[in-house]
This record gives sequence, structure tokens and C-alpha cells, in this order.
Amino acid sequence: MCSSVAPFLRDIEAELDRIRQVGLYRTTRTFDSPQGNVLRWQGVEKLNFCSNDYLGLANHPALRLAVNHALDHYGLGSGASQLVCGRSSAHVSLENALAEFTKRDKVLLFSTGYQANLSVATALGPGRRGYILGDRLNHASLIDAAVLSRSRVLRYRHANEHALEELLVRHGEKQKLVLTDSVFSMDGDIAPLEGIATVCRRHAAMLVVDDAHGFAVLGATGRGALEGPGLSQADVPVMVGTFGKALGGFGAFVAGPEPVIDLLIQKARPFIYTTALPAIICAAVEAALVLVQKEYWRREKLFDLIRYFRTSAAEISLPIGASETPIQPLIIGDASKASELSDRLFAEGILVTAIRPPTVPRGTSRLRITFSATHTLDQVDRLLAGLLRHRVYWEK
Repeated sequence: MCSSVAPFLRDIEAELDRIRQVGLYRTTRTFDSPQGNVLRWQGVEKLNFCSNDYLGLANHPALRLAVNHALDHYGLGSGASQLVCGRSSAHVSLENALAEFTKRDKVLLFSTGYQANLSVATALGPGRRGYILGDRLNHASLIDAAVLSRSRVLRYRHANEHALEELLVRHGEKQKLVLTDSVFSMDGDIAPLEGIATVCRRHAAMLVVDDAHGFAVLGATGRGALEGPGLSQADVPVMVGTFGKALGGFGAFVAGPEPVIDLLIQKARPFIYTTALPAIICAAVEAALVLVQKEYWRREKLFDLIRYFRTSAAEISLPIGASETPIQPLIIGDASKASELSDRLFAEGILVTAIRPPTVPRGTSRLRITFSATHTLDQVDRLLAGLLRHRVYWEK
């Protein structure tokens, strides 16, 4: 080993040891099956209660068929960014379908939700001329996007429109961009979007809502968290959504007024300098969007399962968070205990990932339980029984 490299490696090993000692070391597991309510690991089936495949579309035959047809027509790779030669008619078709579904003027596709949020903050943010304000529990992609935008960044108390307004008043005439998740990915609670939109209008702040965990799940027709309170493009100028959760695919989009989308095309570096999504992904996501509009039973069953779980959890005093979404957090507190409980459940055939700092605040490590429309009541009962067997981890 080169002597000049050895000190760096020693520092890295020391940091890894520190991470292990505080119970925050992360490992990966490799599964050999399609996404679904049951996954196969080393030939053994595991009940899956940690996927974001909320509607059970990730392995749907209609999506596979759409991929096969698109593969025959477009091939696999897109070859370049959308601004070079990577944009196909499949991209245009999906953007048009999403614009119609979200009732927004225009849509632009991105390769990941992280890139979509980074693009919005860097291209639309005020820079040193003003502030980006974000919820304290925003997703990491929104937090990082705000920091990388070179704007001054302020964070307001979680899900508190009054705290947001205090900051907006304090900073007066400065340009302001407000970023919030709709459904918070670790707690499953929903932002007070109507109140936040009202505050933003009152103080001339542009509002961006990342509806990653609400899109295709919430709302009477699955249009997301903005549908319930009836928030239009005038109320929420910029909406971000992803395809890797309820739509069972991969990628993301930004929807909003035509000038906003045009500015993203001009200035959003993650869009300009990233190879376009493969056309086969666009075809699959558009097929999923059709299913969202046709198969209402998926959302109905999903929320029946959530209500069943919460009622049953109350009967055994399971300390889950106040969430009405598919994300049901079981707070353990200690990171090592959360990991140990997750490992014990896994050994019994139940997959629920432990979430620890820095993803969640220190002292709030948890099992992040999530549900899919493909789960059965028997499977939910098996999860509840497994948790009850290990109640020593969550009883105070």
C-alpha cells in the first residue's frame, strides 16, 4: 500500500469504528425477487413492511408489458440528456399525462427526486438576494437543495405555519422560497398545506411542495396531498412528485407554470447534465398512472389496512405515531435497540428497517413500518404478533 494513502485509510477505519460503536453502522441486504409484500432473501421468504410501493404496482403486469413494448420500440438507454438527444416521444407523452392529471400547466421529468428538488432550489431560489425557508423535518433532498442553492437558509418549527409566518415577517421584502414535504417520510404526518399556502400568498413567497409520499396515494382520485384541500397551481406554484413510490417505477417530475418549467430547462444543472430517463421507464410510469385512475380499490384497500393496523396497535398499546398515511413509525428511541429489534423480526421472517440518526433526530430511532395495497390482513396480524413478542423493546 502506498504510504501516502495509509493515513487516510486509518482515519476512515477510525470513523467506521466510531459509527459502529454508537449503533449507527449501516449494511445492505440483497434480495432475489421482485418488489412485493413478500421478498426472497437467500432462498427464504420475508414479509416486507418497509417498501414505498404503496399501491403494489412495482411488479404489475401492465407495467412489465409497457416496458416490453417500449423496449422493442426505443431500446434501453436514452443516450444523452434531454437537451442533447435523450428526449423521446415517451417523455413527452408522460409529461402531458402528468400535467393533465395534476392540473398543472406543464411538467418536466427528472432522473431522481433528489435531482428534482436540487433543480428547483438552485434554479428558482433567490441566492444571496433572499431566503429559502424549510420545515425542520424536510427530506434530506430538500435540506441539501436549500444549502446548495447558495441562498440564505432558515428552518421553521415542524408543520407550523405560524412559525413560518414569523420568519417571513421578520425578513420583510427579501425574496423568499418556501420548501416543504407534503407527507413527511419518517413520521407519516401531513403538512398543514392550506395554512402554509395562505401564509405564502400573504407574504409573496413562492411555495414548493414535494408530494413524493402523497402523490397517487392521497386525495379522492389519488392526485395527492394537494387534492384534499383543493390547492391549485395558483396556491402551490411548484409541485414535485416521484415515480419510485406509489407509481412503482423510478424517476421524478416538477409541475408548475410554463415559465417555471422553462427556467428549469435553462438553469437546472441536474436536468441539463444528466442522462435522460430511459423511455421504457416513462412508458411504465404512464401505465401506472392509468392504473391509479382506474383501480380506486388499491387506495381503498390500503387505507382499510392502515385503519386495521392502527386499531389493533391501540389494543396492544403499541406506541406508533399519529399518522393516517401508509407510513407508521414505531418509536424505539435508542439506535442500537431499534436495530436489534429489526434484526430479531427479520430472523422471524418480517422485514422492517430500523431508521436511525442522522435520518431522524437523536433519541427518536424507530422502525418505519409501511403498508402496501398488496398486504393481507393475515400478514398484518403476523406483523402485530411479532411486535408483541418483542414488546420489551418498545415498552417504557
